[in-house]
Order: sequence, then structure tokens, then C-alpha cells
Amino acid sequence: QVQLVESGGGLVQPGESLRLSCAASGSNFMIATMNWFRQAPGKQRVFVASITGSGSTNYADSVKGRFTIYRDNANNTVYLQMDSLRPEDTAVYFCHRNRFGLNYWGQGTQVTVSS
Repeated sequence: QVQLVESGGGLVQPGESLRLSCAASGSNFMIATMNWFRQAPGKQRVFVASITGSGSTNYADSVKGRFTIYRDNANNTVYLQMDSLRPEDTAVYFCHRNRFGLNYWGQGTQVTVSS
């Protein structure tokens, strides 16, 4: 069983930063690819960033150079450092893991970027 709990969202002004956390339970976290997705109001959920068990990362073009995904295997946690935030980054951010063909999602954390 995999459980994912996100935290760290909030209201910030354009240009500011936030760090999201995803605490994961379940076996084999160290080798799991972990992902962040986001869903803006009225839009589909879209990929933001991923990190493999070996630390390889991948980013959506819209966040490259501004967001950084990293992990702490000792604490079963994956992070999303978000810098230079823009109003278009406003969304609910979800942590995700696929294990044995099943998709696991957290409850999401709201990020609002507004002046």
C-alpha cells in the first residue's frame, strides 16, 4: 500500500518561492520514480516533474529552470522547490507514484500565485 501526503502550498506573490513536500509510505521508496503533477481550475492534470530512484530528473518545459525536484530517501520524502513563481503556476499540486501498474495520488496542496 502506498500513501502520499503533500504539504507546503500557500499564497505567494509573483517572483516568490515555495517548497512542496510529499511524504511517502510503502515499500521500495528508494527505487521508485516519484512525480509531481498539477491541476489548474477547469484544466486537466498535467505533468510537472519527476525523479527516478537514481536521481535522474525530468521537467515540463513550462517549469524548467525555475522548479527543482529532489528526494530524501532516508525520510521517504520528495520535494519540489519552486522559484520565480508566476500566476500561471497557480494550481493544486499532486504527488504521484506508479507501483505495479497502479497509480497512487496524494490529496493535493493548493498553490496560489497572486499579487
